[in-house]
Amino acid sequence: MTPDDIVDYMERLDGTVVLVASEENGAPEVAWGDVFFFYDPDDVIPPEKRFPFATIVVNDYPGFDELSELGRPDAYRVNAWVSRDTFQREVAGSDEASIDYTVLDEVIPHPVYGAQGWLSVLNPGVATGSKVRELLAEAHDRARARYEKRSSGD
Repeated sequence: MTPDDIVDYMERLDGTVVLVASEENGAPEVAWGDVFFFYDPDDVIPPEKRFPFATIVVNDYPGFDELSELGRPDAYRVNAWVSRDTFQREVAGSDEASIDYTVLDEVIPHPVYGAQGWLSVLNPGVATGSKVRELLAEAHDRARARYEKRSSGD
């Protein structure tokens, strides 16, 4: 599974807006090449107010998010914001102190945003490819539900 495979999958999910960070769209240089997925089917949320439900990160963020060692050749990390139940099920029994944030093809808590319910997989492959699609679909469904709730005024 490549980053392009993931982008192709995400583009097929209704209402998904894909943003690849670049100099052209004003993203900070450290984020260039990272991919952000937003739910905005009506294109009404101002870009500065959009919050991603999933990302593909290809860069370390010095002083903030370096635990995955994304400077390695071809390393990337897929991140999905999932429910508390899913998060607990996927990382049940994990001891935060013993998590290897550099491990490939394994579902782990996000190294910075795990406490907020973000799961990560570095270089998803045979072991996690279908699981990553499930996690991304759940994150998309949750983003759609939040959008619909905001739109209905509830």
